[in-house]
Amino acid sequence: MRHFRSAVLLLTLTLAFAGSALADTANMTFLGPAGNNSGGVYTYPYEFSINGSSTPVGLICDAFDNEVVAGETWTATVTSLLNGSQAGGGGMFAGQTLNYRAAGLIFEGIVNSTIDANVGNWAIWGLFSADATTNAYFQSSGAALVEAQYLLAALLAPNSAYANLVLYTPVAGTQSWSGSIPQEYIGLVSVPEPAEIALMLLMIIGGVMGFAFRQQLGLKLAVAQA
Repeated sequence: MRHFRSAVLLLTLTLAFAGSALADTANMTFLGPAGNNSGGVYTYPYEFSINGSSTPVGLICDAFDNEVVAGETWTATVTSLLNGSQAGGGGMFAGQTLNYRAAGLIFEGIVNSTIDANVGNWAIWGLFSADATTNAYFQSSGAALVEAQYLLAALLAPNSAYANLVLYTPVAGTQSWSGSIPQEYIGLVSVPEPAEIALMLLMIIGGVMGFAFRQQLGLKLAVAQA
């Protein structure tokens, strides 16, 4: 019985650890822009270390009116794009659901190389900032047309089109630089399919129960030999 209780405890800790991997906050370190620029500002990708990872992650900015500096750190809430876009959902522009949906589709187009990174980033900025739309590059690059096309596409796209998109929304007051609240970013994450999640849970449970039975069997053999 003691070994079974240990196995149950191990299972509980394992599931708790698995849950922590889906934490709703992240420690962000802005490493710097990757080099693309237009209209006098840098565009996607902005490179980050997330939770201390040594592997840079490229994110796209949707908050034109905010600023960050290389080396700046802050805490961000992490939500799915669809959840964060809802009123009260936690996104910097929560309630502008259609704009967020269009931004997500544009970002996917940039990642898939069907939309130019400079034009696409300006199109995303234009969704949320009137100042961005007055920039000469926005007006001459076709960003306004991309914005219009993807606002229409967002009306028709199923929710499944946004399954891998997340928002990194800064928590006010956590930034290391004394400037304004940092920018919000959109990123791509790998989301396990339900079948994959079920398989992982079965493997965890099977491993834990196997451990318990092996321990119990070893105890019985020891008693029998005695």
